[in-house]
Amino acid sequence: ERGVTVLNQTPSAFHRFAEADRHAGEPLPALRRIIFGGEALDLGRLRDWVERHGTDSPRLVNMYGITETTVHVTQRVLTAADFAPGAATASPVGGPVPGLVTHLLDDRLRPVPPGRVGAIYVAGDQVSLGYLGRPGLTAGRFVADPFKADGSRMYHTGDLARRTFGGELEFVGRADDQVQLKGFRIEPGEVESAIRDLDGVVDAAVTVADSEDHLVAHVVGRVPADLTALLAAKLPAHMVPGRVLTVDALPLTVNGKLDRNALAERAALPPAASVDAPSAGAPIGGALHGAAPDGGATGGGDGAALAALVDIFADTLPGSVPDADTDFFTAGGDSIVAISVINRARALGLPVAPRDVFLLRTPRALAEHLATRTPRATAPAPARQEDGPLPPTPIILRRRGLGGSLARFAQARTLT
Repeated sequence: ERGVTVLNQTPSAFHRFAEADRHAGEPLPALRRIIFGGEALDLGRLRDWVERHGTDSPRLVNMYGITETTVHVTQRVLTAADFAPGAATASPVGGPVPGLVTHLLDDRLRPVPPGRVGAIYVAGDQVSLGYLGRPGLTAGRFVADPFKADGSRMYHTGDLARRTFGGELEFVGRADDQVQLKGFRIEPGEVESAIRDLDGVVDAAVTVADSEDHLVAHVVGRVPADLTALLAAKLPAHMVPGRVLTVDALPLTVNGKLDRNALAERAALPPAASVDAPSAGAPIGGALHGAAPDGGATGGGDGAALAALVDIFADTLPGSVPDADTDFFTAGGDSIVAISVINRARALGLPVAPRDVFLLRTPRALAEHLATRTPRATAPAPARQEDGPLPPTPIILRRRGLGGSLARFAQARTLT
């Protein structure tokens, strides 16, 4: 209607435009060029557009830039080869525009080799002088250029990329977008890409739960019933979301970027308050994926033991609504939480061993395993000497066997 010839949008905003275009089914004769920027571009999500329109008309250009360098820094024209079967799905941002230089450096300002992730530094005429009235921030971001002897400075963007053997940059993400979960550093984009590849999923975003012990997936579209199993085949256990929420659309900021804060606030709501009406085939809502609709235990193993184990899972896995088949690890459990599970089970007379939790993983499997165990006769407790010398503890005996002085080695034992 307006005859727009050049469209410059963030990928998040463009995907909504592309969805509308798919349903409209009308040609776009005036549009000559589409420029992406502001976010990492997932090529996999452009395949449907490319199948309809190709890459020549309109031409697709991916650019990388930041305000501190007068916006655009690099550019890369996308071609049909980028969307061929088996092509990499990284976000290619190409090389610098004239007048700028990009460096990929480690934390000691040394260039990283091709294929390795490094921090992006930008030097050249477009680099601004600093932040007005903020000398401390300026000193931290606008640093001396070690590759120039004229005293010029370069800008530390805080973004990460890798350089291909052909010399082009592939954008990886923000250094501060990485999240840490159970000791692992996770790139949310990697998890989001795996979710988007699933049939029925239109879009997805991932946040960290308030409890900081599992990921929350926010999914647009139909959620596969076996989502957890499908993701577990692609991702390590700590990267499989422990909770899945369905949304009609992912929220955007006024700048057209994904609003992760809004998603995190929604995920922090109680399950009953955060449930949207699920799409067909997506009985997820605000509960853990795989939870029964009533959240209760059903069948399998000893009934009392099963119910007790489900309750223990609910008490030790914050934010979850477990049922008999909830997987301990995909629900956010780890070796530390396993200790709590074992202690609570044993306090109820359920002899759960550490290896049982790691191998069996669900309340049903644990209850069935306990039902097959032959009860052992409890040996009478040996008489305990209430005074006098204490025998060495096992660690002291081990240390003595290794030789050397024990002059500064202490041992302790609780007396009851």
